[in-house]
Amino acid sequence: MIVQNSIMNLADDLPICRILNGMWQVSGGHGQIDPELALKEMLEYHKMGFTTWDLADIYGPAESFIGEFRRRLFTKDRAESARSQALTKFVPNPGPMTKSIVEFYINRSLKK
Repeated sequence: MIVQNSIMNLADDLPICRILNGMWQVSGGHGQIDPELALKEMLEYHKMGFTTWDLADIYGPAESFIGEFRRRLFTKDRAESARSQALTKFVPNPGPMTKSIVEFYINRSLKK
């Protein structure tokens, strides 16, 4: 199955797939994840038109998977990598929040 006419504009310069791939499943509550198999499946989803990924820093290795997925996609086809979006969230623990705490976690997500 190929997803057709599935792109919408979330903003003027942000086209995304109407159906997001949720990465919460890799957070650990659903058993062991084989990283190579997960990455292979992510590439297949992308080929079928599912190009937008929903993740968060608390979804276990999700951000690392997206980072590796995007590296592989970029290596295979730079134009295809431009079609892929990863939308992540910072979910802090309750308690005092400072600018340096926020910057630390955001920079860590960006590196992944």
